[in-house]
Amino acid sequence: MSELLSLHHVRFRYDGAAGREALSGVSLSVPARTITAILGPNGAGKTTLLHTMLGRLRPLSGEVRIAGRPLTAYSRREQSRYIGLVPQTENAAFEFSVLDYVLLGRTPYLGMLELPRREDYAAAEAAMAFVGIAHLRERTVTTLSGGERQMVTVARALAQRPRLLLLDEPTAHLDIGNRGRIITMMRQLRGEGITVVFTTHDPNIAALVADNAILMRAGQVLHSGPRDTVLNAAALRETYGVPVQVARLNGRLVILAEES
Repeated sequence: MSELLSLHHVRFRYDGAAGREALSGVSLSVPARTITAILGPNGAGKTTLLHTMLGRLRPLSGEVRIAGRPLTAYSRREQSRYIGLVPQTENAAFEFSVLDYVLLGRTPYLGMLELPRREDYAAAEAAMAFVGIAHLRERTVTTLSGGERQMVTVARALAQRPRLLLLDEPTAHLDIGNRGRIITMMRQLRGEGITVVFTTHDPNIAALVADNAILMRAGQVLHSGPRDTVLNAAALRETYGVPVQVARLNGRLVILAEES
């Protein structure tokens, strides 16, 4: 299986972090047309890793490569067409309708001050239909529930038509119905040839949908590889610092934290 994304000895530190590195010598690879879950406790570096993959954060050293080329070899416009991001939270600064907000995903395809074209509206409508929010197109984003806003943000990223989609805690704060929609959507995107990378605190979400898993702690990758190999009790205990049981229920991995 071909590699779409790779990091090689990547280091990153935030200004004022008193020498502590948010990413410390991270190396990993993400196969094309797969779903990869990045797991770890708070402060592990998961969101920092996503923003480094996206190009928003420039490493102190090391390299990010996309489709065999250094990320820095792509223009900002090329990066925006290639990679989409769904952040964990996002505030809409203006009173956008849902349709207009999703249309922002078409910005990488428009010239300065150019208005959306017919194909841009078609891409936005298709993204809303895919996510299941077409009925909200005229609503103002600020009037939506948290779960609805999350789905609108997903639609905006899909309107970019990215080859690589990054999602930061996409199932956090969602009800069971919307969580199921996100999981189904990730599987459908993989089926359409899009590579999906998402972060999560919950190893059961990774067990349910991911092909591959990356376990992080304190800015380092502890384990990475196929889901069923990586999500074992010893590796998860090392990652989260608590005793863990891993079992199979109807052929599916189930992860439980043991009571102390």
